[in-house]
Amino acid sequence: MVSGVDGRFARLWASSSASALGTGLVLIAAPLLVATYSDDPVVVSAAFAVAWLPWLLFALPGGVLVDRVDRRRLLVALDVVRAAALVLLGAVVVAGAGGVGLLYGVLFAVNACEVVSRIAGSTMVPDVVGGMSLERANGWLHGAATLMNGVLAGPLAGALFALAAGVPFLVAAAAMGLGAALLAVIPGRYPPPPRPRQSGGAGRLRMAVGEVGEAFGWLMRQRMLRTMALLIGLLNLTYYAALALLVLVAQQRLGLGSVGYGVLLGCMAVGGLAGAAAGDRLIAWATPTWTIRVGLLVEACLHLVLAASTSAVLVGAVLVVFGVHGSLWGIVATSLRQRLTPPEMLGRVGSATLFVSAGGNCAGALLGGVLAAAAGLTAPYWVGFVLALVVSASTWRVFSRASVAAAYAGAA
Repeated sequence: MVSGVDGRFARLWASSSASALGTGLVLIAAPLLVATYSDDPVVVSAAFAVAWLPWLLFALPGGVLVDRVDRRRLLVALDVVRAAALVLLGAVVVAGAGGVGLLYGVLFAVNACEVVSRIAGSTMVPDVVGGMSLERANGWLHGAATLMNGVLAGPLAGALFALAAGVPFLVAAAAMGLGAALLAVIPGRYPPPPRPRQSGGAGRLRMAVGEVGEAFGWLMRQRMLRTMALLIGLLNLTYYAALALLVLVAQQRLGLGSVGYGVLLGCMAVGGLAGAAAGDRLIAWATPTWTIRVGLLVEACLHLVLAASTSAVLVGAVLVVFGVHGSLWGIVATSLRQRLTPPEMLGRVGSATLFVSAGGNCAGALLGGVLAAAAGLTAPYWVGFVLALVVSASTWRVFSRASVAAAYAGAA
């Protein structure tokens, strides 16, 4: 799989893949289940809000937790909790009981675990993969998540839901359980670096708040990582504004039905999978500098095409390219953070980055609807196009060859 790596990474990759499949099944099946309870748009959209709320609430404390406990044991526990919650939901739904309240509660719990799991998994990668293999390892992990979430989970969840509404959740629970079992057999211990102890509840709380502040302060002093974090948050603002309205674009501007809309999302997933599979080679060929710079232009191109084109073929092609870009950017950003962040702060810095990103996701979906309602369906895309051009121009020099080379040299 990854040259020079023992079976530890193979097990981590397989566990991550199984958990990603479970997450994907839940993401697809939950809206279908909500729709069986109510056709009220507020009730349906609230499921999205409930799913994203834990990313804002638990990203920062999750980073503190990850930097204090054994990462492998924490990942196992999180998968077990998710599996138990999904078994409860699936069994209740199969029995013909349950309701929106139970679904919201399970969605909240599953995504709260997902937040911490994402941080813990990222901090564990450098411990099982040599530094020279980080880009390729992250590519394999990102590719597996894309394959499971974007390609396989959709049709599988739909087919399972047609059998019975609770079945997708039970299968997702089995996938989470498999992920926990694979993690449990990874040899070795993965504790955080030693840190001073502080007794007393108030003392521990002050220490945790101080640790979060320390991580944010360190991140803000790192020009490249700071810029990447803010870029991802800002671009996610326009991306999720675009994604939230893509179904309306497909129907009203491209003349597509539900199947066509699914194909558009599949185009992005295929591009993401291709980018992840060849990510380390593409980044080595183009250099991280041009991977980042070209990615900024791809962001602008996506918004321009969605704003101006009525060709489903052109939009699908651009979404494939955007999927490739998303994978490459994810690999570069994650690998830079893993290389540059001190081991004792890796979880907290990762959570700070995730917090900024999640804020962009939530705000972007709301912003897209407000702009479209006020100025028309294409307004969010024109705003995204202009913003992407401004961001590209203002950050172009930050990612110069010299700056990126210095960052890698500083991490050596």
